[in-house]
Amino acid sequence: MNWQKVTIVGVGLLGGSLGLAIKKRGLAKQVAGYVRRAESVTECQSLGVADTVTQDICGAVRGSDLVIICTPIAQMRALAEQMVGSLAKGALVTDVGSVKGLVIQELDSMIRKVGAEFVGSHPMAGAEQMGARSARPDLFVNAVCAVTPTKTSSEEAVRKIEELWAALGSRPIRMTPEMHDALVSRSSHLPHIVAAELANYVLSPVHPKEQSIMCATGFRDTTRVASGSPEMWRDIALANGKNLSRVLGVFIEDLREFQFAVENGDGKTIEEFFATAKQRRDEWRAKDASPSPE
Repeated sequence: MNWQKVTIVGVGLLGGSLGLAIKKRGLAKQVAGYVRRAESVTECQSLGVADTVTQDICGAVRGSDLVIICTPIAQMRALAEQMVGSLAKGALVTDVGSVKGLVIQELDSMIRKVGAEFVGSHPMAGAEQMGARSARPDLFVNAVCAVTPTKTSSEEAVRKIEELWAALGSRPIRMTPEMHDALVSRSSHLPHIVAAELANYVLSPVHPKEQSIMCATGFRDTTRVASGSPEMWRDIALANGKNLSRVLGVFIEDLREFQFAVENGDGKTIEEFFATAKQRRDEWRAKDASPSPE
């Protein structure tokens, strides 16, 4: 599939990687980028992540047949309100947000009213690095990408979004927004919270100065994602709060059961805890189910 003009709203790691990938694979005649800061215009132009880069969101989306919103979730509604009047009739709009229910609730009807159509997306790809300088054209290769249509989505629009991600090397999978948000609350959002709390607790200045010296490979690997954008993860936690609160409750209860086993010297339960975890992770890895690092 070839697009006439693709506009990327928010040219950071994901948006910049999209621009590079779309240009490298020849998927659009023109790639435009919208950024908030003047210095970002110069940076993105020098990196070649888009053909044109501007702070004028209406100008950026005007004439586009595809718009991809790559900003933090909390910014999407305000930006959509600014750009809807400049959307071409029949244009497709998607996003890369990690929560789908709230985004669809805020954007879908607004975009539909002007004769365009919104279909949510979430590529399970990323890194702890931020900004366009970290962008790379192969970021989405072999990554699962959830596509989350609603009952009002046209089959043609959904198919085009799926074809977009497939053309970028991803593995699109269709699911409801509700299922998506429930699944990622466990597989993506919870691990980020665990990593952040490990970093907060273990590296707290209340511990002896030798503590950080004793943090080796296991700690580094487990806390890698704690270096992600605080703004982005604040938005995700708030937007998927209902699901996240539920899974945190289950997770905390499981930790309490493990704590009880430790306090009571229950070696059998402790070994079963680690054995089950090893078995489940080994089976998951054997199926090659792991997406690109997120």
